[in-house]
Amino acid sequence: MKQKVQLISAAAGFPSPAENYIEEQLNLNKYLIKNKESSFFVRVSGDSMMNVGIFDNDILIVDRSLIPIRQSIILASIHGELVIKRLMKDQSENYYLKSENDNYPNIKLNSNTDTIIWGVATYVIHCLR
Repeated sequence: MKQKVQLISAAAGFPSPAENYIEEQLNLNKYLIKNKESSFFVRVSGDSMMNVGIFDNDILIVDRSLIPIRQSIILASIHGELVIKRLMKDQSENYYLKSENDNYPNIKLNSNTDTIIWGVATYVIHCLR
């Protein structure tokens, strides 16, 4: 994932000569991946997480070494189908997976639900166009 791109600081206010701010070659692994051996990329399909800025065709960085906690955004297999959802726990201590789009229902987790958590999403990469 090493890119031959230069890291440049840029002000959001008044413009300044960019060449004065060139720091180093940009290595996205250095900034986005903490656990290289346990991290991988996933292409997002669908709009169930759009209210938290995860859109169709985005790329998620997922870390398998992280332990999911309540409100983590996770990649999980539900009955063999991969989903990206927020892990939640209700007042009765029951866990469920929450979509961040009101058009999608929550997925209740129980002993009848074949669930495997693949990892915790740490970053999302998407185009600004």
